[in-house]
Amino acid sequence: MKAAEKTGSKLQRLTELLTGKTYLLIAMQDTPDPDSLAAAVALRKLANNLGNLQCSIVCGGTVGRGENRALVKYLGLNLRTYAEIDYGKYDLVAMVDTQPWMGNNSLPEGVLPDIVIDHHPIRHQTRTVKFTDIRSGYGAASTILVEYLIEAGITPDTPLATALLYGIRSDTQDLGRESSRFDIEAIEFLYPFANNRMIGEIQRGRVPRVYYQMLANALRNARLQGPAIITELGDIDNPDMIAEVADLLLREDETTWTMCTGCWKDKLLISLRTSEEDNLAGKVIKHMVARKGTGGGHQTYAGGQVPLIKGTKAEREEIEKYVEERFLEAIGAADKPGVRLVKA
Repeated sequence: MKAAEKTGSKLQRLTELLTGKTYLLIAMQDTPDPDSLAAAVALRKLANNLGNLQCSIVCGGTVGRGENRALVKYLGLNLRTYAEIDYGKYDLVAMVDTQPWMGNNSLPEGVLPDIVIDHHPIRHQTRTVKFTDIRSGYGAASTILVEYLIEAGITPDTPLATALLYGIRSDTQDLGRESSRFDIEAIEFLYPFANNRMIGEIQRGRVPRVYYQMLANALRNARLQGPAIITELGDIDNPDMIAEVADLLLREDETTWTMCTGCWKDKLLISLRTSEEDNLAGKVIKHMVARKGTGGGHQTYAGGQVPLIKGTKAEREEIEKYVEERFLEAIGAADKPGVRLVKA
């Protein structure tokens, strides 16, 4: 089935599902990135136009990265947290850029969503959902929602177009990471409607002073081992920082893998990055957290989480050692010596 035909068929089914409903809950990752935020706002626009639904957008309660905070402010979003939601109030629950019990969202185990739209590989639990549109060949979930808007004849307003454009550019690193022709076509459609000056301001989103302390800790703890840089942030209140550090460290000349960990809400969170297109980061993260946690991702970037049951320092150090050893084993660097990235 061609992409346009698939989108038309999916939009018709989605419209049927929305018809006659009043309240829609749109669930994102606990720490949503620009793609998650843009996709959620686009789905809200569709639900408003196609079914006149009232929508709430929910995350885990933390938006820490500067660009993400700037985007939330620009869109005027009043994000709610999973903990405060009365799920019985909603006729439908949708998930964007994540899937049920993926580990990176806090949707309760007893709540099965009615709608899942995502660009990550489909998970077993997702197959039981009423409406799914999973396109793992797309670089961003926002691209799927752009196709829906086009098919529905809805012209995005400037803030929405700007968010969608930035979401696609961010998730594909300006089309340099796992992008498809569909992402390119979506950007071409959005460009005339977007505020490009605002995109520059979002990219330069301001950060609190504590950001620099966390960055200093990350560099102080960073170690080179073979083709990889590994670092730990310890206990943090800004989980977005984990991915940001992993991205930053990958810029080192001779590094092709990075791993950054941090502890947040009784979980060890992990971000992986690789500069090699044939390196399957998603498979590596699953190997690392096997039997202990959950994880997933794409060829060049991935994330995972392992619950910390006891909450002790000893348990955390044990889990950190476990995932690090399995990471080095997976990339063939277990026997390589480790050296500090920066001198103390």
